[in-house]
Amino acid sequence: MSRVLSYEEKDTWIHRLSGVTKLIFFLLWSITSMISYDTRVLIVMLALSLVIFGMSRTKWRQVGTVFKFIMLFLCINLIAIFFFSPGQGTKIYGTETPLYHLFGHYTITKEQLFYEFNVMLKYLTVIPAVFMFIVTTNPSEFAASMNKVGIHYNIGYSMAIALRYIPDVQDDFSKIKHAQEARGIEMSKKAPFVSRIKSMASIIFPLVFSSMDRIDVVSNAMELRGFGKHKKRTWYSARPFRRNDYLTLIVTVLFTLAAFIITFWDGSRFYNPFV
Repeated sequence: MSRVLSYEEKDTWIHRLSGVTKLIFFLLWSITSMISYDTRVLIVMLALSLVIFGMSRTKWRQVGTVFKFIMLFLCINLIAIFFFSPGQGTKIYGTETPLYHLFGHYTITKEQLFYEFNVMLKYLTVIPAVFMFIVTTNPSEFAASMNKVGIHYNIGYSMAIALRYIPDVQDDFSKIKHAQEARGIEMSKKAPFVSRIKSMASIIFPLVFSSMDRIDVVSNAMELRGFGKHKKRTWYSARPFRRNDYLTLIVTVLFTLAAFIITFWDGSRFYNPFV
């Protein structure tokens, strides 16, 4: 089973960046994407996200499964937006250009399609940044970097453990799945989709219990070693800030400011091509 969303050591400039640098980039990038509805800004951000993601040399097997689930959720979200608020685009842009009437008050308009297109862009803009941050950041180095900039090591270590145990949870999932298949439960692609979904449900409880057992073991081990007793601690995987870290942060901050200026230039965060 290919490990999904797991860190792999590679010789790229993105991997050599400090974990804090990548975290700050990810946070500013996500905040900009969440706030802005300017299509021009979002398209530029999407293009840059894909370029940076390509530079990280991330393999499809590392993110493919999660990407498919996100795309499924995105489709459901877009349908739900239209179902619960079919006139949202008209309210935002102040015009109404009907394209096709479905039934009742459900009419497909250019404004609604454009609004949902922007929602889709916001998803697609953030996804590469999330993947890049997770698969290019060493969990131990990330915790050390956070502590170095003043964040308490308890917080940094908690986030490091969360990242580090993603592959372990996947291994547990694979073992439980193989055990179920050995008992005659078909869970491969040969089985019908609905049947596979039902079979997957039988994995959830063993996976939850095994994860809780691992949490208990780790917490007891940390407590026995006196974790949290001292205010400061040393780190084996600490990575100092270098020139590329400072350059990345400067460029990220400047881009964020430029994106906000363009977005709010006319007093609204929505780009309106209909007026």
